[in-house]
Amino acid sequence: MSNILIIKHGSLGDIAQACGAIQDISENHKDDEVHILTTKPFFDLFKKNPHVSNVILDKRLSRFNLLYLYLLMKNIKKFKFTKVYDLQNSSRTSFYKKILFPKATKEVWSSTETTLPEGTIKQDFDKDPVLSRFDHQLKCSGINTNHTLIPNFSWCTSEISQIKNYYQLEKYIILFPFCSPHLTSKKWPYYNNLISLIHEKAEDKFKVVIAPGPDEIKEASSMNAICVLDKGKALDISQLAALIKDSSFVVANDTGPAHMTAHLGSKGIALFGAHTTAHKVSVERENFKALQVSDLSKLSAEKVFERLSRSLSEN
Repeated sequence: MSNILIIKHGSLGDIAQACGAIQDISENHKDDEVHILTTKPFFDLFKKNPHVSNVILDKRLSRFNLLYLYLLMKNIKKFKFTKVYDLQNSSRTSFYKKILFPKATKEVWSSTETTLPEGTIKQDFDKDPVLSRFDHQLKCSGINTNHTLIPNFSWCTSEISQIKNYYQLEKYIILFPFCSPHLTSKKWPYYNNLISLIHEKAEDKFKVVIAPGPDEIKEASSMNAICVLDKGKALDISQLAALIKDSSFVVANDTGPAHMTAHLGSKGIALFGAHTTAHKVSVERENFKALQVSDLSKLSAEKVFERLSRSLSEN
């Protein structure tokens, strides 16, 4: 039995996307112990992943913090990993390779760089869809990819019947109107207008809910929707996944919850402006689609409601 390492730091959407690749790696190493190196926000979450034996914490402190770097590398080396699958493919993880396996080829260290298609530079390869890149990387590393292109994030859900009973949630639509402060180009500005249309035209068939993160609770108070919390605190990732899984429909900006919805198999749409394309970030699934426009400020609430109502009528 050998020890195998997967590196996946985040973000939330990236974690949802990578779970198919992680499953494929695990299933191709049935006689080995599969470990994952991740960051604090996803440390407890990965402990629930049935395809991972052990979770190693990377605090991602500065590379100039030599004491931390020494202790992290010492901790990793003690497992004597025979193969590393770098699913983060960042400058940081490339730096780790130079320390741990400086001369390793794809047989020992699987990454974008070690499996790059001949005649292609990494900058061009990174323009391909995320899941296609994972698929290429793993196939070049000898992995049969049965799940990489169809991730299933359902393993992360938790029991939330108490929360749903408290808010009397049966049929409900979830909106994710938030985004990171430095990514405002992803933010569609007309969620309150959409809420009004749902209340007016859906004839009270659906409750409208939002599930803000810890830093979004104050902003959520300006929305005319049910703000779902757990005893006053933001839902954790597993609770949020369960809320999405049980929903009738999701409308989201291009953020982590959109990617969670896509890979939980739930119905919904993600709203894309000019910042990227749904194709590149591999968000569209059978039940989850994208509405792409050149300018999100010109996408009307009526247009989004039309897509929402059309999808709900297909039930």
